[in-house]
Amino acid sequence: MKKSIVILGLCSMTALAGCGADKDEARGDIYQESGNTINVNNKRSELYNENGSKMKNVSEDFGYVRHQKNPMGRNNSNGHYEALDREKLANTISKLSTDLPNVNDVATLVTDSEVLVIYDTDTKDRNLTADQVKRTALSVVPRFYHVYVSDDKNLMKNLESHAQLDSDSRDVNSIVDNLIEKMKASPQGKRINQSENENGETAEDMGM
Repeated sequence: MKKSIVILGLCSMTALAGCGADKDEARGDIYQESGNTINVNNKRSELYNENGSKMKNVSEDFGYVRHQKNPMGRNNSNGHYEALDREKLANTISKLSTDLPNVNDVATLVTDSEVLVIYDTDTKDRNLTADQVKRTALSVVPRFYHVYVSDDKNLMKNLESHAQLDSDSRDVNSIVDNLIEKMKASPQGKRINQSENENGETAEDMGM
């Protein structure tokens, strides 16, 4: 009888230890390498795919994702921006911009910190249209981006040639800056706010 009680007690302790280990393992599994959790509506979790390879057409559904910081202190926010699909961002900006009044053709280049938008327009108010295009782009990209616009459609070929570049290309910064200076000859719209100029640059960004 005593032997049975001892065996039963050992089994109970093993089971409890196993449950604790499972909980610890489950807790560890919640936090990804980036240090964040991702919680998606369970009923539609199969629609969420970070790689975008299995996404369905769910334009009528709301989108919901919840991120939580890792309490273990391994949060790495830089990874969020490294994962941005710049071509998709450029596509979205161009599409949305063609919905604006008097904007007929739009080419967009997204770098690691700038958005360059060149468009063809028949507007009578160039500054208003420039402001609309610029704010459309700002609504799509992370807030630290600077946006430059131009209604000089002759620059579109220059912009297209830059599409072959990437962040590691030789002299990429000077090449992009050279095009930006040409674009600034066109209206850039209104200042973003008191601390940011028309392109979203602060005094610190401009080295002032």
